[in-house]
Amino acid sequence: MRHTKHSQTDTPVVQRDDETFRLLYVCTGNVCRSPGAEILTRHLLRGRLGGREAARIEVASAGVRAVVGAPMHPESRAALEPWALDTDHWSGDFRARQLSAGIVRDADLVLTASRKHRSTVLTEFPEMLGVTFSLVEFARLVSAVDATMLPPDLVKRARAAVDAARAQRGLVPADGDDRIPDPIGGEPQDYRNATAMTFRAVVDVLDVIAPRS
Repeated sequence: MRHTKHSQTDTPVVQRDDETFRLLYVCTGNVCRSPGAEILTRHLLRGRLGGREAARIEVASAGVRAVVGAPMHPESRAALEPWALDTDHWSGDFRARQLSAGIVRDADLVLTASRKHRSTVLTEFPEMLGVTFSLVEFARLVSAVDATMLPPDLVKRARAAVDAARAQRGLVPADGDDRIPDPIGGEPQDYRNATAMTFRAVVDVLDVIAPRS
């Protein structure tokens, strides 16, 4: 069951009563940055928590102008090789999908590749303001949270971390433009750089939400 509460800034925040936390990554075509973030997050969660506990966080991705049905870009897939995630099991079966109302409104946290993507999501779904951030922005904000104050249960901890990160808005300055550059049309190194930047941000997020035992 879902219900809505209001944050300190009177922003509607979707709340859930179930025991699953839903994380959505968003980029443009859903063939490079957001699927990379999705796959890396799944991999890291499983490694830290084991399959059963990791399954309590559902990770998905979509694109604001998705190349619907397309596989992951081969260079982005190749950039996952250092983590052995360039296999059919991890990235070979991926297919891009278009962002939709059902996908967005089902999420507990929406993390975008850039501020522009965040604005695109919020233009269509303003009610998601309280749970929508760029990935780099959220990594910065949640890293400033006192993790010792978060509950131990994974799902409750993730929801509390979102609330705590939201309270950090305006308090933790950005070092840049909170963007993971789009590698499309670039050299292989551009894809590797985008993936490495994504990995660092995802690790920062999971160090708070799902810390190593």
